[in-house]
Amino acid sequence: MTDKIWKRDEPQSPCIKVCVIHPQERLCTGCLRTIDEIAAWGRLSPDERRAIMAELPSRKPRLQTRRGGRAARLARRSSGEN
Repeated sequence: MTDKIWKRDEPQSPCIKVCVIHPQERLCTGCLRTIDEIAAWGRLSPDERRAIMAELPSRKPRLQTRRGGRAARLARRSSGEN
């Protein structure tokens, strides 16, 4: 048997096994796919997979926003917010 038989000409999953869904953006913080994209990945055509893969880099900035850390908590506390 050769390994060549088992190779396909299609995009592989971008999964890096860091499966955590960002609560506001609803994206996996590891691969940047939506839950629906992850669930459907095995049924998607190679062209559909390529389209998703091409879009993933533009999603990364959506997860880069910080909530403010300690300074933001202190500011909320002093303004009366919780």
